[in-house]
Amino acid sequence: MTQLRPDAAAKVGFLHTAEVHVATFDALSRKHLPSASTVHRVDPEALELARQDGMAERVRAVVAAHLAELRDAGCGIILCTCSTLGEVAEELSGDGLAVIRIDRPMLRRAVTLGPRIGVLVALTSTIEPTTRVLAEEAADAETDITVEVSVVEGAWDAFLAGDAEAYHSCIAQAARMLAGRCDVVVLAQASMEPAAALLAGLETPFLTSPRSAVEAVAAVQRGFKNDPADHLPREAAAIRRH
Repeated sequence: MTQLRPDAAAKVGFLHTAEVHVATFDALSRKHLPSASTVHRVDPEALELARQDGMAERVRAVVAAHLAELRDAGCGIILCTCSTLGEVAEELSGDGLAVIRIDRPMLRRAVTLGPRIGVLVALTSTIEPTTRVLAEEAADAETDITVEVSVVEGAWDAFLAGDAEAYHSCIAQAARMLAGRCDVVVLAQASMEPAAALLAGLETPFLTSPRSAVEAVAAVQRGFKNDPADHLPREAAAIRRH
């Protein structure tokens, strides 16, 4: 199990694949991690690499290099905000690092809200890592689930074009269409968070990942401060699976 350095919990690292996430997670950190300093690394090319077939080892090397640089910058806790890269990043937790993938806290909650889970993605590369975590969390909760995945056509093109309004509108429309067939709708990518504002009044619960992930980081940080001589606290063990 990973053991943090005495000063490690005071600095939190973030690994992003889009620059837009820096402001989002800085704002969440000010609210939920007020005593922590933050370090951000942004690498859009890592996501593009992960979307290509046969690149698993290269992707792992790229993610490992980013984590090492964040560790060298003094970070002991790192949040990977990309759902596609999250699985690789989580597997590399160790050697003085507690790595949290952005979607695990959200997906853990999803399996408690009913057996029919809808998942919205803008990228097909998000499907496999997301559904795998849902299966893990359902197994831990000893519950059976069915998962319906909806790929929001055209949404990622709007995101890449910088048309946030169109992107979030596409996500919200797809969420409303999926909601009638599910007990909960998961907005699988961090970039979908602002679409939540367009879903007011939706009877079916919907979940986004940024806030719950930062709250998970805060739980790890608090646990370490309470017992710095111990290994990673229980919260981190629950977040990470190997």
